[in-house]
Amino acid sequence: MLLPGLLGLLTLPGTATAAEAFNAGHTAWMLVATTLVLLMTLPGLALFYGGMVRKDNIITTLSQTLAIASIATLTWMICGYSLAFTEGRLIGGLSKIFLHGLAVGSAQGAIPESVYMMFQMTFAIITASIICGGFAERMRFAAVLLFSTLWLLMVYVPVAHWVWGPGGWLGGIGILDYAGGTVVHINSGVAGLVAALVLGKRRQFGSELSKPHNLVLTMTGASLLWVGWFGFNAGSALLADGRAGMAMVTTQVATAAATLSWMFAEWVFRGKPTLLGLASGAVAGLVAITPGSGFVGPEGALVIGFASGLCCFWSAVYLKNWLGYDDALDAFGIHGVGGILGALLTGVFATKAIGGTPGLLEGNPSLVALQSFGVIVTVVYGALLTWVILKAVDALVGLRVSEEEEFEGLDISQHGEQLYD
Repeated sequence: MLLPGLLGLLTLPGTATAAEAFNAGHTAWMLVATTLVLLMTLPGLALFYGGMVRKDNIITTLSQTLAIASIATLTWMICGYSLAFTEGRLIGGLSKIFLHGLAVGSAQGAIPESVYMMFQMTFAIITASIICGGFAERMRFAAVLLFSTLWLLMVYVPVAHWVWGPGGWLGGIGILDYAGGTVVHINSGVAGLVAALVLGKRRQFGSELSKPHNLVLTMTGASLLWVGWFGFNAGSALLADGRAGMAMVTTQVATAAATLSWMFAEWVFRGKPTLLGLASGAVAGLVAITPGSGFVGPEGALVIGFASGLCCFWSAVYLKNWLGYDDALDAFGIHGVGGILGALLTGVFATKAIGGTPGLLEGNPSLVALQSFGVIVTVVYGALLTWVILKAVDALVGLRVSEEEEFEGLDISQHGEQLYD
């Protein structure tokens, strides 16, 4: 009688039967990958951005990142995950509102659904945080909080559903985005550009005062982004398998190539290679390889990396100054341009042997057309909705700090703190 009773306890719901539904190796890898993606934002992106602003705005830059991570977490928990990852063509439903039904035993393929939900949450966190680079040093903190909440619900969630969600129409017609070139980088880069245009230039734009105040912080942040990005790209396989390994290889190759191509471009056209340029080139390569990391091989990654370093250098250094918009920390120049380039080149270099879909070089030019369509839809939808949200936030709480507050620095005016005496 004792032995059957013990066996019965082992098969209670949520214990052995739940564990048997999951693969321990895949689950362990996805727990690590999720942690790595969160590391990209906290502290990676926070330090990368924090070192590039002037010394009177570092606290507000770090505060924005931390607050957005918390807002995105609760937004995702309350309804974002349900709307993005339940069945629907244009948007999901509310069957998983407040994570209803997320049990110990619920699965997403070979891993627990709780891990999958957390992995996707970290993508939402970093996407909303990237936008801060476009409006850095001039948006009121209250406006940042309200804008981020509305933008996640009205822009990020629908686009994530279209590309990755069950029944999503962009994914359904064959558009490829392995780890977020469209959903994360084009989305956030375009939003950053629109925010920069709506708010206008910083008062010190183009002057010596706008130079980065601490490149050590920026380098530290870029390094954390590079390491964390392996969770971003290799983790998007959702398995510990050969495709995840290949995504890690292509990520490393593209990032190294972009770092060097930006460095040499800066050396040729501006006279000296800078640490800021090296760090920016690395992030450009990480961005550009993201949509194709699970679809292209090392050769394609090499070309994508070199091209992204050159294109993002031109955009961040010359296009911005030529057109006169103040994309403060190059949210569009790196994430927007890099994401667009990566999405298009995925259509060129995708290989059937790796991702199951051939690209232009394997005789399928229609994939380039599909990728172009996905880029256009994301840019147009994101730009329009971001503009609407910014105008609504401006009417409700006001977007921009006063000229006196900007001169004083947002650390004091918005938070009553300062890093340096």
